[in-house]
Amino acid sequence: MAATEPATAGTEYVYVGTLHQQISALRFDVTTGELTPIGSVAQGLKSTWVAAHPELPVLYAVDDDRDKEGSITAYAVDRGTGSLARINDVHTGGRGTTFLRFDTPSSTLLGANYNSGSVSSVAVNRDGSVGTLESTIAQTGSGPNPRQTSAHAHGVTVDPSGHYALVPDLGSDRVFIYGFDRKTHALTQLDGDSPRAFVAPPGSGPRRVAFGASGEFAYVLTELSAELMVSRWDASKAQLTLVQSLPISGEGFAGAKSGAEMALSHDGRFVYVEDRGENALIVYRVNAATGELAEVQRTPSGGEKPWGFAIDPSGKWLFVANQRSGNVSVFRIDRATGKVSASGQSADVPDPTSVAFVK
Repeated sequence: MAATEPATAGTEYVYVGTLHQQISALRFDVTTGELTPIGSVAQGLKSTWVAAHPELPVLYAVDDDRDKEGSITAYAVDRGTGSLARINDVHTGGRGTTFLRFDTPSSTLLGANYNSGSVSSVAVNRDGSVGTLESTIAQTGSGPNPRQTSAHAHGVTVDPSGHYALVPDLGSDRVFIYGFDRKTHALTQLDGDSPRAFVAPPGSGPRRVAFGASGEFAYVLTELSAELMVSRWDASKAQLTLVQSLPISGEGFAGAKSGAEMALSHDGRFVYVEDRGENALIVYRVNAATGELAEVQRTPSGGEKPWGFAIDPSGKWLFVANQRSGNVSVFRIDRATGKVSASGQSADVPDPTSVAFVK
């Protein structure tokens, strides 16, 4: 049951998606860095991914059940206690919905459906409830890895112009590029029946895409080969061109490689990457002129098998969901150097996979 102590100024709620068919909540003091567990606040769905409305006290969560059509559920957040109350839900038209992106200018939720290899867009109403499913596009393709027998969409990112959505697909070694209409909330194929895509190396398994501060460069993180690719983005042609490719694994690492999550600092000067294969966080400095990256730090993730992470709205804290060890670890961010340091704050959460914040 959720705790009933009211939140105070300077605190935020941290919601954690899990493999454990529940959403857990934590209370966090942004000033002191103190983390307080609240407990389970929603049960029943495999909510591996959670995302917050940028303005309203509303949380969105997927149902990542590969055996049935995926869905997105909207929850109202009680700002006094952190508890959740279900508002409504909508189906995504795909299976294994595993990722959400909220596009603020259009009030659209974009979802990646891993098991069916498709991407969906859902309109969000003014009160934060989910509206209608506006589009679902199925992808095709395969790769040499045993996990690549079919397409597996793993993320969605809207480009800085707002006209395109980029979808990294682990199964087909592609980053598919679609048209996105913010007025209709719909995704469309750009070239008729032939999808436009950036082709990644065979067996690399693209997982995440993030744009730099200038919008000129995009960063692609691969899961299977654990690489970080810097690409130049040409919005006039909706085209990515490779600039640099870096392995995120440490020199001499002989285990199973696995890139997991990626985010930019709020000022765009640093890129943070989660190396699931080595239970590590890596910090890169961005060359603003060329987009190229240089490693500045490699540090333990505070647990085993880091699955997801997120930087809180203040830009001062990074929360890591370590799935295998069942804990969420908090790191301080030095905004001058970009480096992170363990805060000593950690909370036990069964099978954590993603993190979202609500003030």
